[in-house]
Formats: sequence, C-alpha cells, structure tokens
Amino acid sequence: MVKKSLILNSEDIRQKTRRIAYQIIEDNSDVSELTIIGVKLNGFIYATQLKKEVELIDKSIKITLIELIIDKAHPLEKEIKLNPAVKSLDNKTIIIVDDVANTGKTLYYALKPVMEFTPRKVQAVVLVDRQHKLFPVSPDFVGLSLSTTLKEHIVVEFDKKGNGSAYLT
Repeated sequence: MVKKSLILNSEDIRQKTRRIAYQIIEDNSDVSELTIIGVKLNGFIYATQLKKEVELIDKSIKITLIELIIDKAHPLEKEIKLNPAVKSLDNKTIIIVDDVANTGKTLYYALKPVMEFTPRKVQAVVLVDRQHKLFPVSPDFVGLSLSTTLKEHIVVEFDKKGNGSAYLT
C-alpha cells in the first residue's frame, strides 16, 4: 500500500483557485477575453474550476475553455490537439492550466499547438509546482510550491462534483 499524505484538501484548493483567479484578473486587467486551455483530465477539471472562479469575480471577462489532448508520458507519439479545434488564437491571451508541474515537460509540449498562432500573451497555471525543472517552462501562477524528492509524487484527485484533494505519495 502506498502511503498518501494530504497536502491540499478541497477547501485549500478552492482558496488557492480564488487567489489565482484574482492574480489572473489583475495581471490581465487590460483584456476583455481569455482563452483557458486545460491539459486533459485533471488539468481540464482544474481549468473548469478556475474559469468559474474568474467569472464569479469579474462577469465582464469572456472566457473560452478548451481541452488540450496530450499523452503526458510520450507527448510526441500522438498528435497534441485542442478540443474543440480552434481556427485562430492570434492576438488572444491564453492561460494553460495543469494540476501538477514536475519537470516542465507537459507545459513545454502543451505550447506546441499554441505556437501555430501569434497569441498576445501566454501564461501557465498549476495547482502544485514541484520545482524539478528540466524544461525551460515555469508556471506564472501557482497554488502551492512544494520541494519534493524525485522519488516522491504528487497526486491530485477530483470527484465527480469537482471537489479535489492533493496528496504526496
């Protein structure tokens, strides 16, 4: 049995999401539209929560939510695509969202479909940043920065209602 230590409960995640939403609004006060791209599964679930939080704080911001389909373990073996497909992200402010950043690999490859366009700005959000960067991509907004050993892992679990918890294993 793998030992799990709770590092964020659902209330912690809600508070961190609200803080990040405020940071995004403050950092993008000059735009009326955001495109939030959530990395498939947990990143998309978290992106959905972040979108709702931004909309609660500032109802005037138009938000488009997109799912990024990627094989995190082998990102170049399958096509990295956006769902729904987009015709253009030119001059858009894009926020890429994932649950955990470890080496920066997923965020690095998540930029691939975005680089087909000329966005106005690209930012990244992660709920937990482990700070083991091997790729030159770091999140702009972080819920929790946590120094871990390479043998330790962070697992974020969301239930069907979107309530989540994060564990160190």
